[in-house]
Amino acid sequence: MSRQGKIRLSEFFSSYTESQKKRILRDISADVLPRQAKMCNIIEKGEYKFIYRRYASLYFVVGAPVEMNELIVLEQIHLFVEALDGYFNSVCELDLVFSLHKSLMILFEMFIAGMLCESNRREVLQQIVEAEEMVEEMSKAGEDTSSQLDDGLSFQEQFQLGRKPGARGPRGNR
Repeated sequence: MSRQGKIRLSEFFSSYTESQKKRILRDISADVLPRQAKMCNIIEKGEYKFIYRRYASLYFVVGAPVEMNELIVLEQIHLFVEALDGYFNSVCELDLVFSLHKSLMILFEMFIAGMLCESNRREVLQQIVEAEEMVEEMSKAGEDTSSQLDDGLSFQEQFQLGRKPGARGPRGNR
């Protein structure tokens, strides 16, 4: 989330309706943005707590069960930001806006079902580079990879990337 409250990257590892997701994101923005820098980075709401950390102009917020250790979550946020920094060479808001799919690839390489699975930043970045090389190899063979890049992205994420959601190939056929 940016300092203006714009959500730049969001992923829910529990199922919620779109209206519930919007409400949660709106509530988090309203709670996190007005807080002073010296205030606690943990906000408890019901059965969840939201742990956040600010890096430059971006807030990284994680919702976790109340019983989860906040320091571990803060460290996981830091690991994710380090991986983004390693890939983008000092990540900024524009990197998340224009390379949302790359940011999501890094997120999904590190976390599965909300649990940290790979904490080695170098290994994560190596997997991303290998995936990019596979896409380049496929595109050299003359295949249309644009439809394959959309697989797994929500309509909102495809729209943010400037793609027509659900469009496949040059004709838009499924």
